[in-house]
Amino acid sequence: MESIEKVNLQDKFKQIPDFWNPRIAGELNGQQVKLAKFKGAFDWHHHEHEDEFFLVVSGSFEMHLRDKVVTLQPGEFIVIPRGVEHRPVAPTEAEVLMFEPASTINTGNLTDSEKTRTNLDRI
Repeated sequence: MESIEKVNLQDKFKQIPDFWNPRIAGELNGQQVKLAKFKGAFDWHHHEHEDEFFLVVSGSFEMHLRDKVVTLQPGEFIVIPRGVEHRPVAPTEAEVLMFEPASTINTGNLTDSEKTRTNLDRI
């Protein structure tokens, strides 16, 4: 049996030196808890088969959708349904927890983006 331990989000975020590069902080039922720092604009993309959950831990960011912009503050989350084109934009640094299927690639349908991460580190 694996060791069961608590996770301190502040400690984990301190281990992340870069932006738009999610790390795996936990796993359950085929899903992954991912942590990332956002700053600047991400690429427009969508996910054919996966919904995505974004929870702001610190800072804030905007989720750009084709028909509106939703601003998220600490303690707020948004679920982006599969197939919906979106782009996170963070004018200043934001720490974000994501919950999504382990198969989810951060750039979704974009395969040639410099921001695409397929082999995530664990923290």
